[in-house]
Amino acid sequence: MKEPGILFILCLLMFFMGNQLLDITDPVESNYVITAKEMLESGDYLSPRIYGNYWYDKPILFYWELLAAFRLMGIHEFAARFCPAVMASIGVFLTYFFGKKLYDGRIGFFAAVILATSMEYWYLAHAVITDMTLFVAVSLALAFFYFGYSRQKPQYYYGAYIAAAIAVLTKGPVGFCLPGFIIFLFLLWQRDLRHFLRLRLFSGMAVFLAVVSLWYYPMYQKHGWDFINTFFGVHNALRVSVSEHPEVNVWYYYLAVFVVGFFPWGWMAVPATLRKYWRERRLPALGMRERFLLVWAVTVPVVFQCFATKYITYTLPYMMPVALLFALYFRDHERAFRRLAAGAAIVWTVCLFLVAAPLCGKNSEKDVAPVLQSMVGEDTFVVSFGGRYPASLVFYSGYTVHRTGTPKEIAVMSPKAMKWNSTNVMPLISLDELPRDKEILAVVYKKKQEEFLEVAGEDWDLVEETRNQYIYRRKALEGASLPEHAVGDAASGQR
Repeated sequence: MKEPGILFILCLLMFFMGNQLLDITDPVESNYVITAKEMLESGDYLSPRIYGNYWYDKPILFYWELLAAFRLMGIHEFAARFCPAVMASIGVFLTYFFGKKLYDGRIGFFAAVILATSMEYWYLAHAVITDMTLFVAVSLALAFFYFGYSRQKPQYYYGAYIAAAIAVLTKGPVGFCLPGFIIFLFLLWQRDLRHFLRLRLFSGMAVFLAVVSLWYYPMYQKHGWDFINTFFGVHNALRVSVSEHPEVNVWYYYLAVFVVGFFPWGWMAVPATLRKYWRERRLPALGMRERFLLVWAVTVPVVFQCFATKYITYTLPYMMPVALLFALYFRDHERAFRRLAAGAAIVWTVCLFLVAAPLCGKNSEKDVAPVLQSMVGEDTFVVSFGGRYPASLVFYSGYTVHRTGTPKEIAVMSPKAMKWNSTNVMPLISLDELPRDKEILAVVYKKKQEEFLEVAGEDWDLVEETRNQYIYRRKALEGASLPEHAVGDAASGQR
C-alpha cells in the first residue's frame, strides 16, 4: 500500500473511530456545541450566541464547522467531533506533502506518522475546540511563505495571506501575528529583512482584509463597540496580560507540555540527539530548511510562554516542524520508528476506549439529563450549585439551568468589564431570589452537598443521585409569588 493510503487508514483509526463514545465535556466543549446549537435553532449564522446572549469568545469559523456537521449528521457527539478529526487528518497530509517537498517522501511520511501518533495531537484531534483548525491554517500560511521564498515565486505569498485570514477567522489576531513573527525572525536569521519589501504587502494585505472582513465587518455593523471591546479586549488582550489560571502560569509550563505532548517520539529522539552532539562537541550544520523549521518550532512556545494565560492547546502550531525535525532523526533509525509507530497506534486506540471515554463521562453531566427530563414539569425551575457550571447538562437536556449560590457568590460571578468573570454568561440567580411559586430542582455538586444544605434552608428533598451530582427538589410554596427583583431573570425551566 502506498504512503497516502497508509496515512488515510491511520487517520481513520486514530481520529474518527469511537468518537460517538466520547461525551461532550465541561466546560469548554460544551460552550462550543451549545453555541452552535443555539445558532442553528435561531437561524442566525453570523452572531455566536449562548444561553440567549451574544457570545464573542471566538470568531466564527469553528462554529460554522459545527453548524455544517450538525445540519448534515444531526446533533450528537460524533458530529461535534467530526470537524476536529477532519482537520487533524488534513494536518497529517499537509505535513506529509510539505515534508515531501522539503526533503523527500520518506521524511514526509515519517513526519506525518510521528505527528498523528503523538499524544498531544491525538488528544486535540478528538477535542471540540478551535485549535486544530488554527493548526492547519497557520501551517498552511508558513508553508506557502516558505515555498514562495525558497523558490522565488511571490505568487505563493497570496496563499499565505489567505491562510492567515482563515486563522484570524478561527481564533483572532494571533492567526496573523504568530506566522508573521515567525517569518520576521526567519528573515532576520537569513539576514534578509529587505525581503519584506517583496512579500506583496499591499496587494497581499488587501486579500487578507477582504477575507477577514467577510465576518468581522458585519459583526461590527451589527454589534458595534460591544463586540470590539469584548472580543478584542477580554478574549484577546486580557489573555495576554492577566492569567485566567494563575496556578499554571509557571516558566516550565510549555516545556512540560512538550515532554508529555510528544510522547513517545520525543522521549527517544531528544536524548539521543543531545548525546550525539555532546560526544562530538559541535553543533549541527543548519541549512535554510532546518533554520526555518527551528525558528517555527521554537517561536511558538516562547511566544505563548510570554502570555499570562496558558493552555496546553496554545502550542499546537509547533508540532509540524518538530515532527519534521524528529523525522530527520528517525530516518536513520527505521526499526525504532516502525516499533514506536505501531506501539503508539495500538496504545492510543486502546486508550480511547479504556481511558478517554471514561474520562469524558466523568467530566460530563450527560447522565443527569435523562433524570431531569423525567422530573421536569411545565413550571419547574432548574438550578445548579457548586463545582463548575454544568453546561453539558444544558446541551444534553435542552433545559435552562440557572447557576445559584449565596448573594455574595453570585455577585462575584456576575460579569464585569475587562475581568475574567465577564465570560460568565450563563443565567445567574441567588438563593434568596429563587421563585417560591415554582417547583425547583437543584443539581448539587456532591462535594458541595453540606454547604448547599447549610445555605439553602429547609424544604429540600433528595430525590436522585448521579455520578457527580445530587438532585434536590423543593416544591412550590402555596400562596407564594416570585420576588419582584427576580421576575426579569427567572423564566420557566424548559426552553
